[in-house]
This record gives sequence, C-alpha cells and structure tokens, in this order.
Amino acid sequence: MNIRFFAAAAAATGVEEERVDLAALAGSRPFTLADLSAHLVASYPASASGHTPPLADVLTRCSFLVNEVSTRDLTLVLSAGDVVDVLPPFAGG
Repeated sequence: MNIRFFAAAAAATGVEEERVDLAALAGSRPFTLADLSAHLVASYPASASGHTPPLADVLTRCSFLVNEVSTRDLTLVLSAGDVVDVLPPFAGG
C-alpha cells in the first residue's frame, strides 16, 4: 500500500510518500483506515518540523482519499494495492 502525505501531514512526518507492507501489518485480519491511522501515529510520534504539530494532532483534522475517492470512514477496509492520500485542511482560495 502506498501512503502519500500532503501539506502539514508531510511536514509532520518529514516524508511525502511511504510504502506500507499491509500483509506484515494486518496478517490475515482486515486492516482499516483507523488501523492505518494508528500505525502512522506510532510511526511518527514527534513532528519532523518545529513549526508543525505531531502527526497525531494533524490527523484529527485530515480527510483521506483512498484510490482517489474521498472518505472519512475510518472503518473502511484497505487492500494491499491501495493508494491512501492524507489531506490536512488547505488554506487559501
């Protein structure tokens, strides 16, 4: 699975993209967007940027795209080939 971080999420993690081995994380059980969020919070406990809150704080305001479809459903079951975009609120117009 491929995770792409944008804006404050990229600043908090210090990366724009990460590959996750879903089979290694989930085993044979379903792996949800909530599980992925928990994994990301554990993987990035401190912000990589002094001007950005930790990812745990950023994720509370984020929406997600899973395979280019917007979702806030944290019970959504993810698959190995999915692409998940982590989208904090964007300012501007």
